[in-house]
Amino acid sequence: MRWITLLLLLCLIGLQFRVWVGERSLAEIAALEGKIEDKNVQIEVQDGINQDLRDRISDLKTGTDAIEEKARSELGLIKDDEVFVIVVESDQ
Repeated sequence: MRWITLLLLLCLIGLQFRVWVGERSLAEIAALEGKIEDKNVQIEVQDGINQDLRDRISDLKTGTDAIEEKARSELGLIKDDEVFVIVVESDQ
């Protein structure tokens, strides 16, 4: 009877060791869950960036406002009925 108790106790210790320290242990599962959370945050950030890009693409495909704004700011273009004025401040 004593040997059976000792054998069962050793089996219990071995199983507990696997649960706490071994492969697929609770610590490893907790670390993997942390990595999953980090990846989910990265995915949310990337989804926001992707949505902004989709909005810009849609605006460029459907409207002329974005194209006009780009032409004005980057190329310095003006319309026929507009007057272009540059204000220069003196150092005095």
